[in-house]
Amino acid sequence: MATNKTTETQASISDFINQINDETKRSDAFKLVDIFKKYTGFEAILWGPSIIGFGSYHYKYASGHEGDAPLAAFSPRASAISLYLHVPAEQREELLQKLGKTKSGKGCIYVKKLSDINLDVLNELIDISVSSLKKLYPS
Repeated sequence: MATNKTTETQASISDFINQINDETKRSDAFKLVDIFKKYTGFEAILWGPSIIGFGSYHYKYASGHEGDAPLAAFSPRASAISLYLHVPAEQREELLQKLGKTKSGKGCIYVKKLSDINLDVLNELIDISVSSLKKLYPS
């Protein structure tokens, strides 16, 4: 069984963010740390080399694969900020439309800069992610 590459580290969040060259993305990353901390109630932890996560849950799939992952997270990537939020399918499209200028994949929402999105909707998405994952994977 393969081991997860993205696990909690002891690396400094501030050091990680301060090495971001783009001033807007760096500033947005610090703002996101504050937002995620406020709406999750958890401290920021660097998962792997580049994901800033808040809280965690343990999952186990039918295949037997299991591991830990953050309840809500983001990563300030070169092309966009990736938001890792679990939003149930029945709520996803409506909330993404309200969120603002984004792109999305199966597991991520991509945002160029915070000024492109509605932060009230982001807060709602963070709340939904934490509560839905806690229900799916009770500790």
